[in-house]
Amino acid sequence: MSCTSSVEIRLYKPAVIMPRSSIMWKKILPLLSVLLLTGCAATFTRLTPLQQPRNVNNLYPVEVVFNSQQTSLRWETIQPYVLANGELYPLRQVPLVQNRWEGFVPVPVGANSVEYKFKFDYKYNNVGTEPKASSAVSPIYKLNIIDQ
Repeated sequence: MSCTSSVEIRLYKPAVIMPRSSIMWKKILPLLSVLLLTGCAATFTRLTPLQQPRNVNNLYPVEVVFNSQQTSLRWETIQPYVLANGELYPLRQVPLVQNRWEGFVPVPVGANSVEYKFKFDYKYNNVGTEPKASSAVSPIYKLNIIDQ
């Protein structure tokens, strides 16, 4: 009978439970860090059409909505740009519309398309120190130019 009780005790030893919980934490922690990092992620909504007719000045309008869930972001410090052909071109805020920005992208004569992306430089509040600089960059977009 003592043999049976020792077997029962061995089945429910806390030492068996401890390794399982540590393994579970090892699996959860990387996912948790990814979720925490994406909580501050910026979102870009491109409002520019995929194609535009060729014009004489070779400047084509682009427009984007920029949003962020980062509560420490200092909105008054935003400096928006569009990056095309290796050059940064400034964007300006659309009057009376929140978080909406517009600008122009030059397309070389004879080119049928241009790839571009948006870049927003800003500062954010950091506990115990001066505001820190950061930036958010959109995915790469493509604008096709159509000859008429």
